[in-house]
Amino acid sequence: MSEAYPFISDTFHEVAVRLFHYQAEHNPVYGSWLQALGFDATRKQAVKRVEDIPFLPIETFKTHTVKTGHFKPGAIYTSSGTSGQMTSKHHIASPEAYLRNAQACFEHFYGPVNQYAWLCLLPSYMEREGSSLIAMAEHFVQQSPAEESGFFLKGLDELRYRLETLELNGVPTVILGVTFALLDWAESLEKPLALKSTLIMETGGMKGRRVEPVREAVHAQLTRAFGVDRIHSEYGMTELMSQAYSFGEGRYIPPPQMRVLPRSPENPLEWAALESHAALNIVDLANADSCAFLATADLGKVFENGSFEVLGRLEGSDLRGCSLMTV
Repeated sequence: MSEAYPFISDTFHEVAVRLFHYQAEHNPVYGSWLQALGFDATRKQAVKRVEDIPFLPIETFKTHTVKTGHFKPGAIYTSSGTSGQMTSKHHIASPEAYLRNAQACFEHFYGPVNQYAWLCLLPSYMEREGSSLIAMAEHFVQQSPAEESGFFLKGLDELRYRLETLELNGVPTVILGVTFALLDWAESLEKPLALKSTLIMETGGMKGRRVEPVREAVHAQLTRAFGVDRIHSEYGMTELMSQAYSFGEGRYIPPPQMRVLPRSPENPLEWAALESHAALNIVDLANADSCAFLATADLGKVFENGSFEVLGRLEGSDLRGCSLMTV
């Protein structure tokens, strides 16, 4: 177990270091990055802990094909971006492996996917190609036995009708919605709902559709509108195979194969203390075919139990939907 970061077990260290050595040799882009940092063979072999591993800037996925080994991608997931922005591309060897992992992440926290009805309000993602979130949501919808499950672009009346049917029958339901669309829906309601069997899960931020509000204000508005006691959140991104989840208050918990570590916002090669304002590094062991060690542009806090908050973005970084809400 790490003295600085007690939420990283010895087993996680061991697996991560093995994966580092493999990717250092078989991922040309990551290998070049390590070489630029002065990591020769001797220095690579000296890596024994996660804290010794250099993390690849996540922006590299915009300019390079980040692949470990040789394979023809089964899917290429792309990030959203405004006109003129470069988008990230994640080359996935096996879409089925991505979906299995995404399902495992959700089920680690919420139980079997197929015990829920899924109502997906993801307009900005549905309007483009290559969204990993849409692939995940489609996978979840397909497994649901509830015939009301599906996607809703603009048909809020149909969504409301299906939701009322599910509530009437006491069917456990997840409304997975991009934040701006949930707010639009909440503001269109003539009177608040009183949901008993449904959890609201927001993801994706505002996507440039609305002014970025404070997270607490968003959650307060949504809890009032839908009559729930908390708003759940999903944290994921194009460059990751795995997702973290929040049961409310914006505190995310990573799944077993994922760990988030704080780094200095001023010096990307220095670590930061727990509960300090820091940039976020992510280890995702499921990223075996790309790069498992990513330095994101998200700012936040990491806590002693491994949970984390997202507080904004590094100055000068592209705005991204998964982390736009600030506190």
